[in-house]
Amino acid sequence: MTQSIQTERRANVEAVTEPEPKAGKPKRRRATELQDTPIDRIFMVGVYALLTTFLLIVLVPLINIVASSFSSPAAVSGGRVFLWPVDFTLIGYEAVLSNEDILTGFGNSLFYAIFGTLVSVTLTVMIAYPLSRSELVGRKVLIGGVLFTMLFSGGLIPTYMVVRALGLLDTRWAMIIPAAIGAWQVLIAMTFFRSSIPGELYEAAQLDGASDLRFLWSVVLPLSKPLLAVIALMYGIGQWNSYFSALIYLRSEDLYPLQLVLRNILVLNNNSAGTDLANQMAAKQMADLMKFSLIVVSTVPVMLVYPFVARHFTKGVMLGSVKG
Repeated sequence: MTQSIQTERRANVEAVTEPEPKAGKPKRRRATELQDTPIDRIFMVGVYALLTTFLLIVLVPLINIVASSFSSPAAVSGGRVFLWPVDFTLIGYEAVLSNEDILTGFGNSLFYAIFGTLVSVTLTVMIAYPLSRSELVGRKVLIGGVLFTMLFSGGLIPTYMVVRALGLLDTRWAMIIPAAIGAWQVLIAMTFFRSSIPGELYEAAQLDGASDLRFLWSVVLPLSKPLLAVIALMYGIGQWNSYFSALIYLRSEDLYPLQLVLRNILVLNNNSAGTDLANQMAAKQMADLMKFSLIVVSTVPVMLVYPFVARHFTKGVMLGSVKG
């Protein structure tokens, strides 16, 4: 009897245990693993083809701009540059970096981007955090006012009159104050605070005697680094690329941002009038080259900053969007 029981157990163990695959033979796929159907494969091929097409649509013009910035003026004006520099030269960058207006505009853009972002992030947090607290009196009315500004605005002329009445025309504040707060950024920050900062932390801070300002500075902000990185990137890029506000509010060329200088070169470049034909041709070729070099120079700061913030971008935007 004992021998028959041991034999039966051995048979059960051998039936349950899977034999190891022999050397040189591929391991069979288990029946529980999902296999892609032909329709799934076709769909994935279409997705990759579509994404590759979009990548080429975005990447090819960028490569062309960079290649043109390192090419000779004659090659750029003749349209002989595609994806590789022709007659490699740095004369375009030398002309850009030796232009005082461009250097002044570059410094102004850095000031507007850095200082404006600091002001915008500070004001956004000061608005969004109180709105995220359920005990705030009149909270729904204030949120409705923020949402209202996303749908309706006073318009260009009333905004200009307000800026003029405040004495901000032709000052650096005209580039910072009117665009200091974005309703969309306020909503993102408010949602983040509501969903990512537990109420238990606030109660524990109250028991320890911390004020609301101390709780915001010591607890909320250290836990909100992804959010701060996201809204800082949004405000910073907006300030760096802004030229319409400068076109309306600024009159002194010493205050012009780089984008307005770039616009003047791209659109209003006609300073070769009154010279002979040869000089006009040389000036036209040089202007075409400077356009590409200036585009690269104006893009480099954003490209240098973005990799350090990109890892927080998706996390900061998605946190708070799904309850879990």
